[in-house]
Amino acid sequence: QVQLVQSGGGSVQAGGSLRLSCTASGRAPSAYVMGWFRQAPGKEREFVASNTPNPQNTYYGDLVSGRFTMSRDNTKNTIDLFMTNVKPEDAGTYFCAAGWSPLRYRDTSYYNYWGQGTRVTVSS
Repeated sequence: QVQLVQSGGGSVQAGGSLRLSCTASGRAPSAYVMGWFRQAPGKEREFVASNTPNPQNTYYGDLVSGRFTMSRDNTKNTIDLFMTNVKPEDAGTYFCAAGWSPLRYRDTSYYNYWGQGTRVTVSS
């Protein structure tokens, strides 16, 4: 069992930067696949980034590749999402998640635990 608590989020101007954080606690959080997803009003949750534990790999969604960076610190049981060159279409609620399926790192259905979500708004 893993508990996820998010922090960060808020308002950012288009072209600006923002950092989101997620802290995990509970049983062996370093063994999980960790991911970031986002959801805009009226849309399904969308894959943003994920990190698989063995071997260590980080993957990004096509819409954020080159602009967002995910980091993972297993000594602190935290993951961060560094958002740069933010665009209006990046707005939405961002969720961190933990799962057990490294081959399904893009699929929402294979993540078992979720953070509470944090809102990101983008002004132009």
